[in-house]
This record gives sequence, C-alpha cells and structure tokens, in this order.
Amino acid sequence: MRRIGHQNFLLRAHWLMAEALLAAARYAEGLQEVDDAIDIAARAGVALLDTRLHRVRAGLLLHVDPSGTQAAEVSLRHAIAVAQGQGAKGFELQAATDLARLWSEQRKRTEARNLLAPIYEQFTEGFAEPVLREAKALLDAL
Repeated sequence: MRRIGHQNFLLRAHWLMAEALLAAARYAEGLQEVDDAIDIAARAGVALLDTRLHRVRAGLLLHVDPSGTQAAEVSLRHAIAVAQGQGAKGFELQAATDLARLWSEQRKRTEARNLLAPIYEQFTEGFAEPVLREAKALLDAL
C-alpha cells in the first residue's frame, strides 16, 4: 500500500492493528502502530481518523504507563478538538467520555461533569446507542 500510494488504506490498516493490539493487551506494539498511523495521517494531510487514532493512543498510553496520564489527556483533548472541528458529535462524545472517565478516576469529578454534560445535552435522539448510554451512565455516576 505504501509503494502504490494508498495512504488512506495504509492509515486504516495501522489503526485497525492498533485497536487489535490494544484488545490483545500488546500495548507497546499497539502504541507503535498508532504512532505510525498518526505520522502517516500528518504527512498525508488526512484527518479522517484522527479522533479514533488519538482515542486508541490514549488507551494504549494508559496501559503502558498508568501513572503517565498527562500524555493520554493530551491525546483525548486533541481527539475532542478534531471532532469539534469536523462537526462529528458522536466522536466528540466518545472522546469526551474517555477524558471524563480519566478525570473521574483522578477525582476531578466536577471537571469531568463540566466537560461531558454540555456535549451529551446536544443530543436529542439515539439514546439507545452505546456511546450515549455510556456517557449517560458516567454522568449519573459523576
């Protein structure tokens, strides 16, 4: 794919591999895959998967070094900003839920609620969808 110039397919392959490695608890390898994907996306000027890439990166970072939450937070903030710029409310909610969960674990419950509530409240339908149910459960817990 690299040789024939299919950057989008290559990017997707790295992202999917990173997801699979996260699920397989092979975090360091997954981090390399997602960092490769982020590099490809940056060089190609493709932001299509940025939100997903940075969410996966945050998850991998938290497993590689559970005490190093700052880098994970940076990735999640980036994912939120990209989703906002794209008008991708579902992806924004997913990234905000991840960040709110991280903050909740750090006992930053007010900050977590203040981040998540306004994004969740923009939705008027689809409340049976997993992403909305997850956000609602977290808000209720906060």
